[in-house]
Amino acid sequence: MKQPIGVIDSGVGGLTVAIELMRQLPKESIIYLGDTERCPYGPRPKEEVIQYTWEMVRFLQTKQIKMLVVACNTATAFTLDLLREELDIPVIGVIQPGARAAITHSRSYEIGVIGTEGTIGSKAYPSTLKHINEGINVYDLACPRFVPMVEKGLISGDLAYEIVHKSLLPLKKHKEMDTLILGCTHYPMIRELIQEVMGPRVIVISSGEETAREVSTILGYNSKLYTGDRKPKHSFYTTGDPEIFKKIASKWLKQNIDIVEKIELAEVQSMGY
Repeated sequence: MKQPIGVIDSGVGGLTVAIELMRQLPKESIIYLGDTERCPYGPRPKEEVIQYTWEMVRFLQTKQIKMLVVACNTATAFTLDLLREELDIPVIGVIQPGARAAITHSRSYEIGVIGTEGTIGSKAYPSTLKHINEGINVYDLACPRFVPMVEKGLISGDLAYEIVHKSLLPLKKHKEMDTLILGCTHYPMIRELIQEVMGPRVIVISSGEETAREVSTILGYNSKLYTGDRKPKHSFYTTGDPEIFKKIASKWLKQNIDIVEKIELAEVQSMGY
């Protein structure tokens, strides 16, 4: 099917998922929407996150997407079940793929999770991990300073290291922890700093690769993979500053992103969304 895959995120973080989709599914077109104007979602009330997510979804529905990837962990925690109930296309989030990857890599079953306040407060990761294996010990930690620094492009240097080091100190006391889930798609952009702080003994898991693999599986199962010869066309939208988005996207995707369109999201009022 020629229709594109839709990817939504609270900002630029979902690009870490988009790059894996491009790598694993090079024939597929992607439409990406980052709500950078209202980022971060982590500190926001659940109902607000649900409203904002539906606004993004309604916009992408006008683009005739064949599948929706909710690349924001906070939005996944609060809206995934709702979206699956209402939409007639496949919808996947990033929490289950990340949890499965962590369990695969962990030997001690002592697993850490870092994320936004919303994601950590939802307890979505501990619930998912323990649903798979009740014997897992989970240490979760909110890191509210990470998303704003990534959105500003502060992903390296002494100041970035200091922020990451101070934020992760509470996890350092868990000596048996051998795996750390990056429970926010912004965090892979500072993965090297996180790995440096946590040390080589801890395996750092990003859900992007596993999420892209699940997208491929679901599209194949539903006979929706594009198998033609047309080159993929990727489109990028933001609610914030398109120049900042373009700069970060070009750097992260390692390709020149010429056009990023700024949009205004209309409030969705049907049933409140």
